[in-house]
Amino acid sequence: MHGHDSPAVVVLRLGHRPGRDERMTTHVGLTARALGADRVLLPDNAGQSLETVADITDRFGGPFEVELTDSPYGVVRGWDGVVVHLTMYGERVQDVEADIRSAHFETGKPLLIVVGAEKVPFDVYEEADWNVGVTNQPHSEVASLAVFLDRLFEGRELECEWEDAEKRVFPTETGKRVESVSEE
Repeated sequence: MHGHDSPAVVVLRLGHRPGRDERMTTHVGLTARALGADRVLLPDNAGQSLETVADITDRFGGPFEVELTDSPYGVVRGWDGVVVHLTMYGERVQDVEADIRSAHFETGKPLLIVVGAEKVPFDVYEEADWNVGVTNQPHSEVASLAVFLDRLFEGRELECEWEDAEKRVFPTETGKRVESVSEE
């Protein structure tokens, strides 16, 4: 989470079907950025999603990195830190969130959060330190990522300060207020 000295939180999107998963992969990246992750890694065939997330970061601020990887499973296998795989079949998030927080924040190890698209190979379940389910019901990987990040950061991510933004949204009760930062 920006402005924090804690170890990196990285989201890895496993799998991407061009055309079919464009919005979902983009939303994984945008959610990772908005809710406190430092970086998102997307499969190398998700260049359009990378461009959208990079553009939003340029316009609305960072720091946040978005990268493509040609070896998402290699990232999981080689991760030097804590690996959490979000899956509806995992242990209940409310039962493991405290252990994950201490494994990440207290040991200073970077955290990799893995979200799948199509069927995730069993190796990923084995490589993960935790397989975590949000509700254990069918839903969206974007929703589980949002809930998980909010529980990881205990709401602190909602207070993020965004640097080098071109535009800023001002909260209003009704209507929309977005201004260029240079106008302030």
